[in-house]
Amino acid sequence: MAEPILEMKDINVYYGAIHALKGISLTVNPGEVVTLIGANGAGKTTTLATICGLMRSKTGSLRYAGEDIANAATHRLVAKGLVMAPEGRGIFPNLTVEENLLLGAYARADKEGIQKDLRHGYEIFPRLAERKKQRGGTLSGGEQQMLAIARSLMSRPKLLLLDEPSLGLAPLIVQTIFETVDTVNKEGVTILLVEQNARIALKHSNRAYVIESGEISTEGNSADLLTDPRVKAAYLGEG
Repeated sequence: MAEPILEMKDINVYYGAIHALKGISLTVNPGEVVTLIGANGAGKTTTLATICGLMRSKTGSLRYAGEDIANAATHRLVAKGLVMAPEGRGIFPNLTVEENLLLGAYARADKEGIQKDLRHGYEIFPRLAERKKQRGGTLSGGEQQMLAIARSLMSRPKLLLLDEPSLGLAPLIVQTIFETVDTVNKEGVTILLVEQNARIALKHSNRAYVIESGEISTEGNSADLLTDPRVKAAYLGEG
């Protein structure tokens, strides 16, 4: 079996005196979509921030593509293909759609490749092509989420971290976003997905981890967790 693209072992992260992540261990293998589900405040976003170098663990090990990244700078990780589309989208409201997309390629110098990826982004999200000269702040919430994902793809990620892509969006737009997740994964991008909407996350992933109060409480194949009585009762509104 191939080496995991991401491996976290015994990760402990603190916000001052608050113990936010308590011995988190997880792996993501090349080509997978792995989802991390849990309630608000469970530690999902902190996990992604730690992977990206925005938070530091007191213990354990953190490896990406076989390399120790426990103390790596965030911008260096982006250049290595570890890219996040953050919660809240984080687009630049005063820049146009196209300017936002080009900022996603700031670490690249291959002009032809950048233009090719720009065209591909517009193919994935035709609505962005229609609005490429519009300022990002004038887009709807769903369009801004499309822009955030398309911008992250401009960095040519090997591992894409998606933080709450469905948050605050209408069901029809959520379906579009997750169809894109499937498409991007089929094109060879490995994905770690953090999502509160457990049902759709489990339907669009291979494996899943459930995080509760900073600890992994359950893990397994996504299809199995969809029918797990505890997961159904806690996250799927059943039971």
